[in-house]
Amino acid sequence: MQEALLARLRDKAALCRRETIRLIAIARSGHYGSVFSAAEILAALYYHVLRYDPQRPDWPDRDRFILSKGHAAVGLYPILADVGFFDPALLDSYTRLGSPFGDHPDMRKIPGIDFSSGSLGHGLSVGVGMALAARVTGRNYRVYVLLGDGELNEGQVWEAAMSAAHFRLGNLVAIVDRNRVSVDGETAQVMEVEPLTAKWTAFGWRVWEVDGHDLAALLACFNGLPEASSDRPTAIIAHTVAGKGVSFMEGRFEWHLGYLAPDDQARALAELEEGR
Repeated sequence: MQEALLARLRDKAALCRRETIRLIAIARSGHYGSVFSAAEILAALYYHVLRYDPQRPDWPDRDRFILSKGHAAVGLYPILADVGFFDPALLDSYTRLGSPFGDHPDMRKIPGIDFSSGSLGHGLSVGVGMALAARVTGRNYRVYVLLGDGELNEGQVWEAAMSAAHFRLGNLVAIVDRNRVSVDGETAQVMEVEPLTAKWTAFGWRVWEVDGHDLAALLACFNGLPEASSDRPTAIIAHTVAGKGVSFMEGRFEWHLGYLAPDDQARALAELEEGR
C-alpha cells in the first residue's frame, strides 16, 4: 500500500514538473527552480494530506493551503486541475490576455486558491488569521503555508511566527522550502537565515527537518502532526534542491526565473522522464 502511494506521488511530482515546463513555454518566462524544489511537497499535500472537495472549493471545513512563495503558482495550477478544481484544458491560456492563470495566483478567479499570494512575506500572517478563524468558529481544519527560504528575510514572517505561538495555533503548519537560493543569489550570501531550527524553536514552534524530495519522509512528517486542537504550531524545514530533476538547473539561482529554448526544453524533459 505504501509503495503504491509513493509511486503515485512520484508520478504527480513528475506531472508538476512537466506541466511547469509546458506552461512556461507558453509564457516564455517562468520560475522553474522554485517549482521543482517544491514538487514533492505539493504532491504529498494535494494527493494525500489536505482535506478538500474540488466540487465545493469554498467548503468551510476544508484545510487551507497558502502558497506564500506565490511565484511557484505555475506548478500548483496543474495539480489543481488534475484533482478536479477546473478543466485542465483551461491551462492552455496561461498568462494570456484575459486568462485567470497569471504568474501569481488570484483567489478571486481560480477555484482552489485560498490566498492571492505574490508579494513575499505575507503568507504566514494570513495563515495565522485563518488558523485563528478556525478557533473562533469552532472548526478543526488545518492551515498549511509553504514559504520560500528567501522570504524569511521579511520581518513580517517572524512577527507572524511569534503571534502563532502566542495564540497557541496547533492547527497551523509552516513548510519552509529550504532550497538555499533566491532570485538574487544564494540565500547565505543575500541574507543568512540559519540557524533555522533554533530560530523557529525559540519562537515557540515544534520543528521538524526533512529531505523535501523524500516522499516517505514527508509523509511521515505530515502523518505525525499532532491534532489540530493542539497548542503549538509546527514548522517543517524541507531541505530541497532548486531545479531538482534537471541537471543544469539544480542548485543554480539563475534558474529561479528563466526560459528554456527548444533544445534545452527537450533535454530537460528527457532528464525528467529518465528520473521517474
